[in-house]
Amino acid sequence: MRDYITHEWFTVLTVFGIFAITMAKYLNTLRFGDFISIIGNSKYLKIYSKDQKFIDPFDGLLFLNLVFSGSIFLFFCYSTFVSPLAFELISFLKLLLAVATVVIIKTLLERLIASLFEIDSIIDAYLFQKMTFLNYSGLVLVFSNLLLLYTGTNPKIVIITSFIVIFLINLIGFATSFRNYQKIINPNFFYFLLYLCALEIAPYVLLYKVISEYNI
Repeated sequence: MRDYITHEWFTVLTVFGIFAITMAKYLNTLRFGDFISIIGNSKYLKIYSKDQKFIDPFDGLLFLNLVFSGSIFLFFCYSTFVSPLAFELISFLKLLLAVATVVIIKTLLERLIASLFEIDSIIDAYLFQKMTFLNYSGLVLVFSNLLLLYTGTNPKIVIITSFIVIFLINLIGFATSFRNYQKIINPNFFYFLLYLCALEIAPYVLLYKVISEYNI
């Protein structure tokens, strides 16, 4: 019975995620087409990074899917590789909140630092690129969750393969950003490493600790 309830809630959240993606496509079909083909094609970044908004409905909808799908995927990861978990709605909502909070606060903090050092335009473009590839990873997570929920595929294979694909997607995004701002990064490489440790790695370590502490 508990597995059935878990399956039902994850189905509902997955449907919400797919609905968010569908709405993003409905609101801007042309942009969604460019977004889908972003791997190996910088057209999307060149066009839409110039017209980005602080709150963008298109990115916001894709971010909703990222939060829903990412939380479900993390639940499966923890249950598969650490310890089997019993689903509890309140605890899972805490996980949803933690995932969303980490990404949002991290982004706001980066914007604050950019304002302090008067490099808003550079950081804004960088954050747009990074969130674009994160949201793209959210599409992969939807597919992965569908496999985990509705097929008998070995969950370890699905999870590891998904991690590899997501890592490659975000590596492409990181390489794109590094290439675009290499002239700025090279003379300040030490500070760049500090940035990676403080704002790119530490928040996700914190998220893992939150998951472990609350046992989801």
